[in-house]
Amino acid sequence: MSDPAKIRADVIEALKTCYDPEIPVDIYELGLIYEVEVGEGGSVAVKMTLTSPACPVAGSLPGEVEQKVRSVTGVNEARVELVWDPPWDKDMMSEEAQLTLGFF
Repeated sequence: MSDPAKIRADVIEALKTCYDPEIPVDIYELGLIYEVEVGEGGSVAVKMTLTSPACPVAGSLPGEVEQKVRSVTGVNEARVELVWDPPWDKDMMSEEAQLTLGFF
């Protein structure tokens, strides 16, 4: 039996290997991941956004995220939903990301 908390932690680690190509910070630290939900049987649902609707990777990044989630041990199904509410802004970034990008 898979541990949902472990799967969630492993999914987050996998998400930290995805980067917005224009920003040298991973998408999790950027605050683009709004929700990671692990259900029964290893199904994982991710709600994410992009820095803007005109983001050049709008067509490819959600698919990359889904692929990374599917690669995690214990995940049997992955669904990535792109949402625009609430709109992303720089205050959603982790302190580490803000430091990396010089916002402090």
